Amino acid sequence: MEAETVAAPPPASGSLRALAGSGDAGAGGDLLAGLVNDPPAVRLGSVDRSAGDALPTGLEELDRVLGGGLVPGSVTLVGGEPGIGKSTLLLQTLASLASRGTRVLLVSAEESPEQVRRRAERLGCPDDLWVVGATSLPGIGAALEQVAPQVVVVDSIQTVWDPGNEAAPGSVTQVRSCAGALTMLAKRTGVTVVLVGHVTKDGALAGPRTLEHLVDTVLSFEGDRHHALRLLRAVKHRFGPTGELGVFEMAEEGLRGVADASGLFLGDRRCGEPGSTVFPSVEGVRPVLVEIQALVAPGVGGVRRSGIGVDGARLGLLAAVLDRRARVDVGPTDIYASAAGGARVAEPGADLAICLAVASAAMDVAVPSDVVVIGEVGLAGELRQASHTPRRVAEAARLGFRRAIVPASSTEVAGLKAVRVSTLDEAVTATLGAGRSVRSDLRRPPSQGRP
Repeated sequence: MEAETVAAPPPASGSLRALAGSGDAGAGGDLLAGLVNDPPAVRLGSVDRSAGDALPTGLEELDRVLGGGLVPGSVTLVGGEPGIGKSTLLLQTLASLASRGTRVLLVSAEESPEQVRRRAERLGCPDDLWVVGATSLPGIGAALEQVAPQVVVVDSIQTVWDPGNEAAPGSVTQVRSCAGALTMLAKRTGVTVVLVGHVTKDGALAGPRTLEHLVDTVLSFEGDRHHALRLLRAVKHRFGPTGELGVFEMAEEGLRGVADASGLFLGDRRCGEPGSTVFPSVEGVRPVLVEIQALVAPGVGGVRRSGIGVDGARLGLLAAVLDRRARVDVGPTDIYASAAGGARVAEPGADLAICLAVASAAMDVAVPSDVVVIGEVGLAGELRQASHTPRRVAEAARLGFRRAIVPASSTEVAGLKAVRVSTLDEAVTATLGAGRSVRSDLRRPPSQGRP
């Protein structure tokens, strides 16, 4: 990607020239001054609706999460752990846009253009996208003046600095200032801006929380760098609903979308194993079947309730309800629950699936392999219906499941047999049998230790 000088017209607004500044140490301070000319008030009926139409990226899973694509003049923040594939995802996005005739620019503030080119060649990206290794606002502004892109990606916002700001590069003040300047630039010129953000050890976006309020869309890119599966979610989205799930698989040629997410999550499932249930979750409008696994072990020195992909506090509550309302003695045991495949299940509709997985592990009785489980569990042991039950059941029927354990109040379902139950006790009986015997090794006195 050799440097090339073009005589392309800049966007309609003169803000890009203000952003470029004169290139000296104080030029970055001219940015806000060049962007404070607010537009006049207009009648709502005179606003052009077509100006906000989304620009498809060509990556189906990304467009699914964005509700159609990137909106002109919008600012999107993509967060994720280091090495998870954020740069790869956005490089493929720019390459797809460039191949469709969109003028794009990658501001690589962490990697050199040579590194970007090597990755682009490995991914098979075309050579007609632009890249600049600038880290200062004036340098980014000069590149914007030169290229006049429709879409610009800044990787990452934590490494961009404003020479007019005395704070240290990477500090909260610098990150907020630079993100705010680029956001105003997008609103004034119609350039679509995508910012890459680092996350902290607990998974939160690094920098101030106000950074999320500055932007229009916040995307969370999740997964284990040691596994191929990657999940993309919209945490905030001003142009559409949140909660939609995009599923990618990391391959040698880069990230590729996974159309059948349910098949991927259940691909390694072992049928007939105690402690396993299948829950049809709904991410946005997309039903995805997820395996819920549970392990019950003798408690030593107190009991633990730990969840991966499920809420640990909710798991403790459900264990108490299971013990008191469904006569499954799990009080003195450690309970571990997980949503297999790196999925994350946070909706109350997964309560019954978690409870039956725990009961199955404690009783050493497998849930039938052709059964899916849907329902919220109340503190009195009553079952409440989950939203979008017909859509969940239809996805389960497509994958060959024949029965669904659902609350008695659930709407009519088609495609498989609905086993309607009113309480958690009835659900355990209908799924695992009338017996309530707990595995003998779980009744072992704490002094004897774990098996």
